[in-house]
Amino acid sequence: MTSVTGVSIADETPDPDGKAPLRGDSASTGRVGDRIFGGLAKGAGILVVALVTLIGVFLIVQAIPALTDNKANFITSQKWDVTDTNNMAFGIARLFWVTAISSLIAMLLAVPLGVCIALFITHYAPRWMARSAATLVDLLAAVPSIVYGLWGAYVVGQYFEPIQNFFTAVLGWFPLFEKDTSATAASTVAFVSVVLAIMILPIVTALSREVFAQTPTAHKEAALALGATKWEMIRTAVLPFGKPGVISAAMLGLGRALGETVAVMIIVSSLPDGAPWSWSIFSGGETFASKIANNAGEFDSPSKTGAYISAGLVLFILTFIVNAIARIVIERRKAFTE
Repeated sequence: MTSVTGVSIADETPDPDGKAPLRGDSASTGRVGDRIFGGLAKGAGILVVALVTLIGVFLIVQAIPALTDNKANFITSQKWDVTDTNNMAFGIARLFWVTAISSLIAMLLAVPLGVCIALFITHYAPRWMARSAATLVDLLAAVPSIVYGLWGAYVVGQYFEPIQNFFTAVLGWFPLFEKDTSATAASTVAFVSVVLAIMILPIVTALSREVFAQTPTAHKEAALALGATKWEMIRTAVLPFGKPGVISAAMLGLGRALGETVAVMIIVSSLPDGAPWSWSIFSGGETFASKIANNAGEFDSPSKTGAYISAGLVLFILTFIVNAIARIVIERRKAFTE
């Protein structure tokens, strides 16, 4: 049976809610273009998950033989000796400490500064200045990490010694700030943390700026209508709304700091194997990434390669956890994704 418009009434499927009927098979299966695009999007999502899974499986498979032959405790040992493939003894305690402390210091420096810059751009700066400032901050993200490393090692490092001397003179009694003469001021964990903070600053600033800009106008106007000053409006309306976004930005920046390789490799001086343990941030050391990069020439046997891959596996897990936490925080506030 056909209606005046030529559409078969038999093809019209009544809506269960009593609304307008859905016409044709396209209502249930979609058009051809929609089906193709949906399939491509689904395939891309599956491909990403598969790639991450395959990388994890590869790291595990390659690391297990070396971990099985390891003569030291992989978690707590400070020793790293893989020269003798029949008697390897390696652990990640020192690598984990340098990686964690440098990233945490970078976060303590970058996150408050990034939030302040984002607030200035969105609520204090004139429009012409806000655009220029946002562009300049975003351009920092395009600078290669090797440029940061060279700039830090040969330009800024010479000015860091007075800062180190101040902290060691005032807080030298605390192990974290104890002076270490084995490394210069421009090759310490503390200095590379400053460089890492500059590297992750664009990420924290850009994401915080976007979140603060999405604060509902009604919330801000309501606070001002009640007699709040601009800072009180920011403290009561903008910051609570943007808190999940700032946390997510901090987590993403932390993931960048954990995996940075070239800048850390250029700046931080490596400690010789067997050197005494030091909690001080004014000493040298190696992170997971810089350890692997510095010793890439030793990948001449499966056993040695597996030892370094096991360190990469730990770094993979760390970054995966950090990014997963960031994703969970974002999902708690759908306002940022809708």
